[in-house]
Amino acid sequence: MSVPIERDVATLRQKVAAWRREGLTIGVVPTMGALHEGHLSLVRSALDRADRVIVTLFVNPKQFNSAADLAAYPRTENEDAAKLAPLGAHLLFCPDGDAMYPPGFATTVSVTGVSEGLCGAHRPGHFDGVSTVVTKLLLQTGADFAFFGEKDFQQLQVVRRLVADLNIPVEIVGCPTVREEDGLALSSRNLRLSAEERAVAPALAGILSRTADRIENGASVGEALAEARDAMASAGFREVEYLELRGEDGLKPMMTLDRPARLLVAAWLGETRLIDNVRVAPKR
Repeated sequence: MSVPIERDVATLRQKVAAWRREGLTIGVVPTMGALHEGHLSLVRSALDRADRVIVTLFVNPKQFNSAADLAAYPRTENEDAAKLAPLGAHLLFCPDGDAMYPPGFATTVSVTGVSEGLCGAHRPGHFDGVSTVVTKLLLQTGADFAFFGEKDFQQLQVVRRLVADLNIPVEIVGCPTVREEDGLALSSRNLRLSAEERAVAPALAGILSRTADRIENGASVGEALAEARDAMASAGFREVEYLELRGEDGLKPMMTLDRPARLLVAAWLGETRLIDNVRVAPKR
């Protein structure tokens, strides 16, 4: 059994309209392909929630800061379709660049506030690219539900903000981070790690978890973060772009754990940038 593939927006909308006439609900899982178990877990969540599930596959040039990074991003449409087929996804939408950004395209969706700092500070324009393409995909699919992983927690908050601000009638569903048995958060970028780097990489999640426990048990936030940075350097991470405690709602920086928060990190291991986050909750 194969997953039907559509590349044309008008045809996609015709299919969605037919499902609507049957009274069916629609879920969408936006991806850039190179699907791994984290993506597939989103598809399973969508199938549990919606009558029809569309997976989108578009390597969005507007969210890359480097032409080399864009060129190196894996394009694995056939393999991705094969992974989706056993799950029962109903449609794979694979538009090309001209379908998404036709000649004369001149609109950018920009979200302030939650997009600032963290990845937003180190990847200028990245979240404008994310916001623009996600807005288009939500409008093109007309989905009732859209599923995003919590590993990209800042991205999730940006999407929630734009949907609320633009009154797009879709529920954004955040799904837990999927991890390898050793704790490493799943990411297509993990494939870039050498064998030696792959052995080091799980230390990131371990340090985050221990730091979250320390903060939950009353340790000074500043001291806990400083010690975590030292631990990452000792483990072999060459640069920590950021390690911050931020409020879950609004992503405001925090130095006192007085409401639910996220401990978020981006760190370089060799030539690979890894991100992760864990929840930190105040004691009752």
